[in-house]
Amino acid sequence: MINDRYKKVYERGKPKHSPFDDFSIKHPAMDLSRRAKIFSPFDALKGFNEEIASTEQSFEANYSDLEHVPAEEYP
Repeated sequence: MINDRYKKVYERGKPKHSPFDDFSIKHPAMDLSRRAKIFSPFDALKGFNEEIASTEQSFEANYSDLEHVPAEEYP
């Protein structure tokens, strides 16, 4: 549910600018490769990938010698 205070703003939708108006000239659109470079160094969970890798290695070390035993089927 939209707050009544912002309902009119929401209903107007996203503003659309022509390519040659003042706003578009001052604030040109950023290409996707540059946007990707801005957000790529962000690591929300520091050390998460390293912890997953160490857990995977310990799992493989502990269970790599077990043979695969198929589950028994019930009639």
